[in-house]
Amino acid sequence: MPSNNPTFLITGTMGCIGAWVLRNLLNDGANIIATDINTTVTRPGLLLNDAQIDSINWERLDVTDATAVHAMFEKHQPTHVVHLAGLQIPFCKADPSMGAMVNVVGTANVFEAARKHEVRGLCYASSVAVLGAIEHYPNRPLTERDLPLPNNLYGVYKTANENAAKVYWQDWQVGSIGLRPYTVYGVCRDQGMTADIAKACLAVAANEPFHIRFDGPITVQHANDVARIFIDSALAEYQGADVFNLRNDVIEVAEFVASLEQLFPESQVTFEKNNPLPFPSDFDDAGIQGVLSTVAHTPLKKAIQSDVDQFAALLKSGKLTTESLRN
Repeated sequence: MPSNNPTFLITGTMGCIGAWVLRNLLNDGANIIATDINTTVTRPGLLLNDAQIDSINWERLDVTDATAVHAMFEKHQPTHVVHLAGLQIPFCKADPSMGAMVNVVGTANVFEAARKHEVRGLCYASSVAVLGAIEHYPNRPLTERDLPLPNNLYGVYKTANENAAKVYWQDWQVGSIGLRPYTVYGVCRDQGMTADIAKACLAVAANEPFHIRFDGPITVQHANDVARIFIDSALAEYQGADVFNLRNDVIEVAEFVASLEQLFPESQVTFEKNNPLPFPSDFDDAGIQGVLSTVAHTPLKKAIQSDVDQFAALLKSGKLTTESLRN
Protein backbone atom coordinates (compact mmCIF):
# COMPACT_ATOMS: atom_id res chain seq x y z
CA MET A 1 0.00 0.00 0.00
CA PRO A 2 1.16 3.57 -0.59
CA SER A 3 2.70 5.20 2.46
CA ASN A 4 0.12 7.99 2.67
CA ASN A 5 -2.66 5.54 3.61
CA PRO A 6 -5.32 6.17 0.94
CA THR A 7 -8.91 7.03 1.73
CA PHE A 8 -11.33 4.90 -0.28
CA LEU A 9 -14.93 5.83 -0.95
CA ILE A 10 -16.96 2.84 -2.16
CA THR A 11 -20.48 3.00 -3.58
CA GLY A 12 -22.74 -0.05 -3.53
CA THR A 13 -21.01 -1.59 -0.52
CA MET A 14 -23.99 -3.75 0.41
CA GLY A 15 -23.63 -5.80 -2.76
CA CYS A 16 -21.50 -8.91 -3.19
CA ILE A 17 -18.42 -7.28 -4.71
CA GLY A 18 -18.78 -4.31 -2.36
CA ALA A 19 -18.65 -6.58 0.69
CA TRP A 20 -15.46 -8.24 -0.56
CA VAL A 21 -13.93 -4.83 -1.37
CA LEU A 22 -14.50 -3.83 2.25
CA ARG A 23 -12.83 -6.99 3.53
CA ASN A 24 -9.78 -6.42 1.33
CA LEU A 25 -9.47 -2.76 2.25
CA LEU A 26 -9.64 -3.57 5.96
CA ASN A 27 -6.77 -6.02 5.47
CA ASP A 28 -4.90 -3.26 3.60
CA GLY A 29 -5.35 -0.78 6.43
CA ALA A 30 -7.03 1.81 4.21
CA ASN A 31 -9.38 4.51 5.45
CA ILE A 32 -12.86 3.44 4.32
CA ILE A 33 -16.05 5.35 3.59
CA ALA A 34 -18.66 2.70 2.80
CA THR A 35 -21.73 4.11 1.07
CA ASP A 36 -25.00 2.64 -0.14
CA ILE A 37 -28.64 3.67 -0.29
CA ASN A 38 -29.30 0.63 1.88
CA THR A 39 -27.98 0.95 5.45
CA THR A 40 -28.53 -2.64 6.60
CA VAL A 41 -25.16 -4.38 6.90
CA THR A 42 -26.25 -7.78 5.59
CA ARG A 43 -23.78 -9.13 3.04
CA PRO A 44 -20.72 -7.43 4.59
CA GLY A 45 -21.77 -9.03 7.87
CA LEU A 46 -21.10 -12.45 6.33
CA LEU A 47 -17.43 -11.51 5.80
CA LEU A 48 -16.64 -9.14 8.67
CA ASN A 49 -16.74 -9.48 12.44
CA ASP A 50 -18.40 -6.93 14.72
CA ALA A 51 -15.16 -5.08 15.45
CA GLN A 52 -14.41 -4.73 11.75
CA ILE A 53 -17.94 -3.49 11.04
CA ASP A 54 -17.62 -0.90 13.82
CA SER A 55 -14.30 0.33 12.41
CA ILE A 56 -15.84 1.34 9.07
CA ASN A 57 -17.32 4.76 8.38
CA TRP A 58 -20.80 3.88 7.06
CA GLU A 59 -22.75 6.51 5.15
CA ARG A 60 -26.11 6.45 3.38
CA LEU A 61 -25.77 7.76 -0.17
CA ASP A 62 -28.21 7.97 -3.07
CA VAL A 63 -25.94 8.30 -6.11
CA THR A 64 -28.79 9.79 -8.15
CA ASP A 65 -28.66 12.87 -5.88
CA ALA A 66 -25.82 15.01 -7.26
CA THR A 67 -25.85 17.36 -4.28
CA ALA A 68 -25.53 14.47 -1.84
CA VAL A 69 -22.70 12.90 -3.85
CA HIS A 70 -20.71 16.15 -3.90
CA ALA A 71 -21.36 16.67 -0.18
CA MET A 72 -20.03 13.17 0.56
CA PHE A 73 -16.84 13.84 -1.39
CA GLU A 74 -16.46 17.23 0.27
CA LYS A 75 -16.90 15.72 3.72
CA HIS A 76 -14.46 12.83 3.34
CA GLN A 77 -12.03 13.97 0.62
CA PRO A 78 -11.43 10.46 -0.79
CA THR A 79 -8.20 9.83 -2.66
CA HIS A 80 -9.57 6.74 -4.42
CA VAL A 81 -13.04 5.60 -5.48
CA VAL A 82 -14.54 2.21 -6.32
CA HIS A 83 -17.95 2.81 -7.89
CA LEU A 84 -20.15 -0.29 -7.73
CA ALA A 85 -23.65 1.11 -7.19
CA GLY A 86 -26.06 -0.04 -9.87
CA LEU A 87 -29.28 -1.86 -10.71
CA GLN A 88 -28.91 -5.15 -12.58
CA ILE A 89 -30.71 -6.54 -15.63
CA PRO A 90 -34.13 -7.49 -14.17
CA PHE A 91 -34.44 -4.27 -12.15
CA CYS A 92 -33.62 -2.13 -15.20
CA LYS A 93 -36.21 -3.99 -17.24
CA ALA A 94 -38.84 -3.59 -14.50
CA ASP A 95 -38.19 0.15 -14.09
CA PRO A 96 -36.18 1.58 -17.02
CA SER A 97 -36.26 5.17 -15.73
CA MET A 98 -34.91 4.22 -12.32
CA GLY A 99 -32.34 1.95 -13.97
CA ALA A 100 -31.10 4.88 -16.03
CA MET A 101 -31.05 7.18 -13.02
CA VAL A 102 -28.97 4.83 -10.89
CA ASN A 103 -26.70 3.38 -13.56
CA VAL A 104 -26.14 6.39 -15.83
CA VAL A 105 -26.95 9.54 -13.84
CA GLY A 106 -25.47 8.01 -10.69
CA THR A 107 -22.22 7.24 -12.50
CA ALA A 108 -22.09 10.73 -14.01
CA ASN A 109 -22.53 12.19 -10.51
CA VAL A 110 -19.63 10.11 -9.20
CA PHE A 111 -17.37 11.12 -12.09
CA GLU A 112 -18.27 14.79 -11.64
CA ALA A 113 -17.52 14.65 -7.92
CA ALA A 114 -14.25 12.85 -8.66
CA ARG A 115 -13.35 15.63 -11.11
CA LYS A 116 -14.13 18.49 -8.74
CA HIS A 117 -12.45 16.90 -5.74
CA GLU A 118 -9.37 15.68 -7.65
CA VAL A 119 -9.69 11.99 -6.83
CA ARG A 120 -6.41 10.26 -7.73
CA GLY A 121 -7.74 6.84 -8.70
CA LEU A 122 -11.19 5.78 -9.93
CA CYS A 123 -12.44 2.32 -10.88
CA TYR A 124 -16.04 1.61 -11.81
CA ALA A 125 -18.13 -1.46 -12.61
CA SER A 126 -19.09 -2.05 -16.21
CA SER A 127 -20.27 -5.49 -17.36
CA VAL A 128 -20.03 -8.05 -20.15
CA ALA A 129 -23.68 -7.10 -20.70
CA VAL A 130 -22.35 -4.36 -22.99
CA LEU A 131 -21.83 -7.15 -25.51
CA GLY A 132 -24.65 -8.74 -27.43
CA ALA A 133 -25.73 -12.23 -28.38
CA ILE A 134 -22.97 -14.78 -28.94
CA GLU A 135 -23.81 -15.16 -32.66
CA HIS A 136 -22.62 -11.59 -33.29
CA TYR A 137 -19.04 -12.35 -32.31
CA PRO A 138 -16.16 -14.45 -33.68
CA ASN A 139 -15.26 -17.76 -32.07
CA ARG A 140 -12.23 -16.53 -30.10
CA PRO A 141 -11.53 -14.76 -26.81
CA LEU A 142 -13.13 -11.34 -27.17
CA THR A 143 -11.09 -8.21 -26.64
CA GLU A 144 -12.09 -4.70 -25.66
CA ARG A 145 -11.96 -3.80 -29.35
CA ASP A 146 -14.97 -6.00 -30.09
CA LEU A 147 -18.01 -3.82 -30.65
CA PRO A 148 -20.58 -3.45 -27.84
CA LEU A 149 -23.99 -4.58 -29.08
CA PRO A 150 -26.08 -4.63 -25.89
CA ASN A 151 -29.47 -6.27 -26.13
CA ASN A 152 -30.84 -5.23 -22.73
CA LEU A 153 -31.20 -1.90 -20.94
CA TYR A 154 -28.57 -2.71 -18.32
CA GLY A 155 -26.02 -3.25 -21.08
CA VAL A 156 -27.12 -0.04 -22.81
CA TYR A 157 -26.60 1.92 -19.60
CA LYS A 158 -23.18 0.36 -18.97
CA THR A 159 -22.13 1.18 -22.54
CA ALA A 160 -23.12 4.80 -21.91
CA ASN A 161 -20.92 4.85 -18.81
CA GLU A 162 -17.92 3.48 -20.71
CA ASN A 163 -18.31 6.25 -23.30
CA ALA A 164 -18.86 8.93 -20.65
CA ALA A 165 -15.63 7.87 -18.92
CA LYS A 166 -13.72 8.48 -22.16
CA VAL A 167 -15.16 12.00 -22.42
CA TYR A 168 -14.23 12.74 -18.79
CA TRP A 169 -10.63 11.88 -19.66
CA GLN A 170 -10.73 13.75 -22.97
CA ASP A 171 -12.21 16.96 -21.54
CA TRP A 172 -10.99 17.03 -17.92
CA GLN A 173 -8.28 14.35 -17.57
CA VAL A 174 -10.28 12.32 -15.06
CA GLY A 175 -8.53 8.96 -15.27
CA SER A 176 -10.53 5.80 -14.78
CA ILE A 177 -10.65 2.05 -15.30
CA GLY A 178 -13.90 0.23 -16.02
CA LEU A 179 -14.05 -3.50 -15.37
CA ARG A 180 -16.37 -6.06 -16.97
CA PRO A 181 -16.98 -8.97 -14.58
CA TYR A 182 -19.04 -11.95 -15.74
CA THR A 183 -19.97 -14.94 -13.54
CA VAL A 184 -18.86 -13.82 -10.08
CA TYR A 185 -19.11 -16.50 -7.41
CA GLY A 186 -18.43 -16.74 -3.69
CA VAL A 187 -20.04 -15.94 -0.36
CA CYS A 188 -22.48 -12.98 -0.67
CA ARG A 189 -23.39 -13.80 -4.30
CA ASP A 190 -27.10 -14.58 -4.07
CA GLN A 191 -28.95 -12.76 -6.90
CA GLY A 192 -29.34 -13.46 -10.61
CA MET A 193 -29.15 -16.62 -12.69
CA THR A 194 -25.34 -16.73 -12.75
CA ALA A 195 -25.42 -16.78 -8.94
CA ASP A 196 -26.25 -20.48 -9.37
CA ILE A 197 -22.50 -21.20 -9.35
CA ALA A 198 -22.17 -19.70 -5.85
CA LYS A 199 -25.41 -21.30 -4.71
CA ALA A 200 -24.11 -24.71 -5.74
CA CYS A 201 -21.29 -24.33 -3.19
CA LEU A 202 -23.82 -23.29 -0.54
CA ALA A 203 -25.90 -26.38 -1.34
CA VAL A 204 -22.86 -28.63 -0.88
CA ALA A 205 -22.13 -27.01 2.48
CA ALA A 206 -25.74 -27.58 3.53
CA ASN A 207 -25.81 -31.13 2.11
CA GLU A 208 -28.82 -30.20 -0.03
CA PRO A 209 -29.60 -30.85 -3.71
CA PHE A 210 -29.30 -27.98 -6.17
CA HIS A 211 -29.88 -27.63 -9.91
CA ILE A 212 -27.86 -25.11 -11.94
CA ARG A 213 -30.20 -23.68 -14.55
CA PHE A 214 -27.74 -23.57 -17.46
CA ASP A 215 -24.81 -25.41 -19.01
CA GLY A 216 -22.11 -24.76 -21.57
CA PRO A 217 -18.98 -22.60 -21.32
CA ILE A 218 -18.78 -19.79 -18.76
CA THR A 219 -16.16 -17.37 -17.49
CA VAL A 220 -16.02 -17.46 -13.69
CA GLN A 221 -14.29 -15.09 -11.30
CA HIS A 222 -14.16 -15.44 -7.53
CA ALA A 223 -15.63 -12.44 -5.70
CA ASN A 224 -12.49 -11.95 -3.61
CA ASP A 225 -10.36 -11.80 -6.77
CA VAL A 226 -12.75 -9.36 -8.43
CA ALA A 227 -12.71 -7.11 -5.37
CA ARG A 228 -8.90 -7.15 -5.35
CA ILE A 229 -8.80 -6.21 -9.04
CA PHE A 230 -11.16 -3.27 -8.45
CA ILE A 231 -8.99 -1.98 -5.60
CA ASP A 232 -5.73 -2.45 -7.48
CA SER A 233 -7.21 -0.72 -10.53
CA ALA A 234 -8.13 2.33 -8.43
CA LEU A 235 -4.65 2.33 -6.83
CA ALA A 236 -3.09 2.26 -10.30
CA GLU A 237 -4.19 5.93 -10.68
CA TYR A 238 -4.61 5.27 -14.37
CA GLN A 239 -3.90 8.10 -16.79
CA GLY A 240 -6.53 7.45 -19.40
CA ALA A 241 -10.03 6.01 -19.62
CA ASP A 242 -10.11 2.38 -20.60
CA VAL A 243 -12.39 -0.54 -19.91
CA PHE A 244 -11.01 -4.04 -19.43
CA ASN A 245 -12.37 -7.56 -19.60
CA LEU A 246 -11.86 -10.02 -16.76
CA ARG A 247 -11.13 -13.67 -17.46
CA ASN A 248 -9.68 -15.93 -14.74
CA ASP A 249 -11.33 -19.35 -15.41
CA VAL A 250 -13.12 -20.34 -18.61
CA ILE A 251 -14.81 -23.69 -18.01
CA GLU A 252 -17.83 -25.78 -18.88
CA VAL A 253 -20.57 -25.95 -16.25
CA ALA A 254 -20.09 -29.72 -16.40
CA GLU A 255 -16.43 -29.20 -15.39
CA PHE A 256 -17.49 -27.09 -12.42
CA VAL A 257 -19.95 -29.76 -11.26
CA ALA A 258 -17.28 -32.43 -11.73
CA SER A 259 -14.87 -30.39 -9.58
CA LEU A 260 -17.51 -30.20 -6.85
CA GLU A 261 -17.97 -33.97 -6.98
CA GLN A 262 -14.21 -34.58 -6.82
CA LEU A 263 -13.84 -32.39 -3.75
CA PHE A 264 -17.14 -33.40 -2.15
CA PRO A 265 -18.34 -36.86 -3.28
CA GLU A 266 -21.61 -36.30 -1.41
CA SER A 267 -22.44 -33.36 -3.71
CA GLN A 268 -26.01 -33.35 -5.05
CA VAL A 269 -25.52 -30.62 -7.68
CA THR A 270 -26.90 -31.14 -11.18
CA PHE A 271 -27.23 -28.83 -14.18
CA GLU A 272 -29.64 -28.13 -17.03
CA LYS A 273 -28.35 -29.68 -20.24
CA ASN A 274 -28.51 -28.01 -23.65
CA ASN A 275 -29.29 -24.62 -22.12
CA PRO A 276 -26.19 -22.40 -22.46
CA LEU A 277 -26.23 -18.76 -21.45
CA PRO A 278 -26.85 -16.54 -24.50
CA PHE A 279 -23.69 -14.46 -24.06
CA PRO A 280 -20.06 -14.75 -25.16
CA SER A 281 -18.12 -16.89 -22.71
CA ASP A 282 -14.42 -16.27 -23.34
CA PHE A 283 -12.58 -12.98 -22.92
CA ASP A 284 -9.04 -11.80 -23.50
CA ASP A 285 -7.73 -10.06 -20.37
CA ALA A 286 -4.41 -8.84 -21.80
CA GLY A 287 -5.54 -5.26 -21.19
CA ILE A 288 -5.84 -5.47 -17.41
CA GLN A 289 -2.80 -7.76 -17.28
CA GLY A 290 -0.84 -4.94 -18.90
CA VAL A 291 -1.92 -2.38 -16.30
CA LEU A 292 -1.64 -4.32 -13.04
CA SER A 293 1.55 -6.00 -11.86
CA THR A 294 -0.57 -8.93 -10.65
CA VAL A 295 -4.17 -9.81 -11.53
CA ALA A 296 -5.71 -11.68 -8.61
CA HIS A 297 -6.72 -15.25 -9.47
CA THR A 298 -7.57 -18.01 -7.01
CA PRO A 299 -7.40 -21.47 -8.61
CA LEU A 300 -10.88 -22.89 -9.10
CA LYS A 301 -10.69 -25.91 -6.80
CA LYS A 302 -9.03 -23.87 -4.05
CA ALA A 303 -11.81 -21.28 -4.33
CA ILE A 304 -14.53 -23.96 -4.24
CA GLN A 305 -13.01 -25.56 -1.14
CA SER A 306 -12.76 -22.19 0.59
CA ASP A 307 -16.34 -21.26 -0.31
CA VAL A 308 -17.84 -24.50 0.93
CA ASP A 309 -15.90 -24.22 4.19
CA GLN A 310 -16.98 -20.60 4.62
CA PHE A 311 -20.62 -21.38 3.82
CA ALA A 312 -20.56 -24.27 6.30
CA ALA A 313 -19.24 -22.00 9.06
CA LEU A 314 -21.88 -19.36 8.33
CA LEU A 315 -24.67 -21.95 8.35
CA LYS A 316 -23.41 -23.35 11.65
CA SER A 317 -23.25 -19.89 13.23
CA GLY A 318 -26.78 -19.04 12.10
CA LYS A 319 -25.60 -16.02 10.06
CA LEU A 320 -26.83 -17.64 6.85
CA THR A 321 -29.72 -19.87 5.77
CA THR A 322 -30.39 -21.86 2.61
CA GLU A 323 -33.31 -19.67 1.59
CA SER A 324 -31.46 -18.38 -1.50
CA LEU A 325 -31.33 -21.92 -2.89
CA ARG A 326 -35.04 -21.70 -3.54
CA ASN A 327 -35.06 -18.19 -5.10
